[in-house]
Amino acid sequence: MSFSGSNPVLGMNPAQRQAVLHLDGPCLVLAGAGSGKTRVITQKIAHLVNEAGYQARNIAAVTFTNKAAKEMAERVGALLEPARAKGLTVCTFHSLGMRLLREEHKAAGLKERFSILDAADAAGIVQQLLATTDKQLIRRAQSQISLWKNGLINPTQALHEADSENTAQVARAYASYEATLNAYQAVDFDDLILRPTRLLQEQAEVRERWQNRLRYLLVDEVQDTNACQYALLRLIAGPRAMFTAVGDDDQAIYAWRGATLENLRQLTVDYPQLQVIKLEQNYRSTGRILKAANQLIENNPKLFPKTLWSEHGMGEAIGVKPMKEDEHEAESVAIMLSADRFERRAKYSDYAILYRSNHQARILEQALRKQKIPYVLTGGQSFFERSEIKDIIAYLRLLANNDDDPAFIRAITTPRRGIGQQTLESLGLYAGDRGVSLFEAVFESGLEQRMAARMIEPLRTFVEFLQRLEERAHRDPAGDVLRDLLSAINYEEWLYEQHDERGAQSRWQNVLDFVSWITEKSGVQQAEKVNDASGEEIISGETESLIDLTQKIALITMLDRKEDEGRPDAVQLSTLHAAKGLEFPHVFLIGCEEGLLPNFNEEAERFLDDEKLEEERRLMYVGVTRAQRTLTITHCLHRRKGREMVRCEPSRFIGELHLDDGADAVTDATPALSPKERLSALKNLLQKGSNAA
Repeated sequence: MSFSGSNPVLGMNPAQRQAVLHLDGPCLVLAGAGSGKTRVITQKIAHLVNEAGYQARNIAAVTFTNKAAKEMAERVGALLEPARAKGLTVCTFHSLGMRLLREEHKAAGLKERFSILDAADAAGIVQQLLATTDKQLIRRAQSQISLWKNGLINPTQALHEADSENTAQVARAYASYEATLNAYQAVDFDDLILRPTRLLQEQAEVRERWQNRLRYLLVDEVQDTNACQYALLRLIAGPRAMFTAVGDDDQAIYAWRGATLENLRQLTVDYPQLQVIKLEQNYRSTGRILKAANQLIENNPKLFPKTLWSEHGMGEAIGVKPMKEDEHEAESVAIMLSADRFERRAKYSDYAILYRSNHQARILEQALRKQKIPYVLTGGQSFFERSEIKDIIAYLRLLANNDDDPAFIRAITTPRRGIGQQTLESLGLYAGDRGVSLFEAVFESGLEQRMAARMIEPLRTFVEFLQRLEERAHRDPAGDVLRDLLSAINYEEWLYEQHDERGAQSRWQNVLDFVSWITEKSGVQQAEKVNDASGEEIISGETESLIDLTQKIALITMLDRKEDEGRPDAVQLSTLHAAKGLEFPHVFLIGCEEGLLPNFNEEAERFLDDEKLEEERRLMYVGVTRAQRTLTITHCLHRRKGREMVRCEPSRFIGELHLDDGADAVTDATPALSPKERLSALKNLLQKGSNAA
């Protein structure tokens, strides 16, 4: 492998070069869509190490997704010699927070192997605290607690600022929720940012240690940071303030999860010496697509005005297609896509269909299946993430690792076995004081001094049951052990108690499918002597135990979520939020109607406040700028809502694209041939050509 080393800015445009070479204090790079921001970040890391005298271990590049972090790490790996890259941190915000907490666990008041609760585990605690089974109420409370944490608001502040009894009820639950997490020696997803931020705010020694360790920060997608993330970055940057923040105020679309554009404004206040550099040359889209995108986003107030431009030429006209109703829209898009693919000799993976809300995907999937068009759904739920599968996996995780506290909590409460919240809190407090796992704490004699015998007895019964099962899990056929486990905990019966018959049947079938999967995997035998990918010899012929398989489930789950490797030749279906950061040669942007995009509840007032409308416009902008070569926009004249067909108005955003001059748009909805006839004619033409050959 060759490394670029001494030529970090080779082939870059002037703005990109300026962004890479600027090292005199804080820097904000306003990177428009498709302007090469990842290249700027990775080349700047190479420049810092190869030319500016920084050690890789003193540099951190932080982003929002594992996929972005992985891409960044791979690109940096091609620019730096392995020895020079040693110790470089390229990770997500949450990974950085977890690393800091693990290293500073004593200062944070946590045991070394503290647990991280996922959203489902956290929802279970909130449900118990609110004493409700109303899932919508639980979700709202969980979302509010998350927003408070992201906004650096503690339970006392939340209660003080509550403007209604409902909010006050959630604030009181927030206080109990925090006490429960502390008792469990656990953190939730938001705590991975909040707790390191509080720690750095309150303990100067820890703060100085991390400021000296991470001497240069590169922050991706800074417009998506919330108040807590911004505070964490400021604390790490410290008075030295050596950082490069990269973002785009026109692509800020996550206010609903606490992100705030105020952070971009605040940068200029907190760092008066901030150098602002704009990347306006787009390397992705045609001029016509960029012209429409620029005209759209000009309707928003501008923090930092910029205009995207491209050297790719004007390109093809943007299509705007009115449709009779949503079924017609889905069918027409499927047929248009298929015809276009035939015409261009393109791949299915060159196409994306983007939409505002997840519910729009169902009817699209039906239409694509009817046309035999392969597709993949971005953001679809992994089989291993279904609640009933996670219930069973919790037991398996606990069999494989007794110290897994979240698994302990989920298993011991699913199904309920007479063990209440007070018992678990007392156990958690004792385990925290002793620095042991919940599982281990159950057997300690000291527990009897803290808890009544009637509380301890069901705990020990549960743990003894698991120990007997663990012995079998090492030696007996995996499928048999799992079936016996399900029978012993009466899981099927519990599902029918918790859900209506149809829901319980569906969930139980998923569990049976999981049992079949485990049975099949455990029964797979390898040839007696084969070589694996690394050339090592494997001597097999034995089945895998349930414990062996359990240790692989986390890896299997990660593989199940991989999107970037071995991507199939299939059309991508995605919400606009999930499509951010992606690009496709040909894009269909569907459902561009008032009430859907922009999204608002027609039962409430038929207008949006300015901030919400501006965010919806940015969402449309993100959709438009995903397209490289062609863009087709559709809207319905009527759309089914419930059992009735409702009249729809075209989205105001279509007009704001200014495609009405005839040169930039094709709006004829009644061509000489319908899409179906056109596709048929193309197929006939291809068939004739084949026969002639």
